[in-house]
Amino acid sequence: MDTSAEQSVTTDALGRRSGPRRQHTLEEKRQIVQETHVRGASVAVVARRHDLNPNQVFAWRRLYRQGLLKADAAQADARLLPVKVSTPTVLPSERAARAKASRALAVVPSIEIKLANGHSLIVHGDVELQQIARVIELLVRR
Repeated sequence: MDTSAEQSVTTDALGRRSGPRRQHTLEEKRQIVQETHVRGASVAVVARRHDLNPNQVFAWRRLYRQGLLKADAAQADARLLPVKVSTPTVLPSERAARAKASRALAVVPSIEIKLANGHSLIVHGDVELQQIARVIELLVRR
């Protein structure tokens, strides 16, 4: 690993890492992922050993399963496709009008709460959680 990059890495007052990101080769990623496949291995322990976030190792494991950590995978899938740039068929103002119309037709969400004492409560639309809690409290008392 490059020591000059390690020396320029700093942390802020909250301990968050700043500075240049470390780059791992495909071989390093494969080796780390293969360590996690050893019987009894823990992704968290392997990640800690390599000073990595476990989420990063899980992401590499996913790529490994998909066959994307092979040396030739990057070159084999890299293709340029022809692109044609044209004017949009729907203007932004038309798109906004369509979105507004579709929201007007949207179904209003609702929830029905049935209490053990036989009372029920049906709420349509957006209501604050505290309001629902207060109504339920009053219904339970009845």
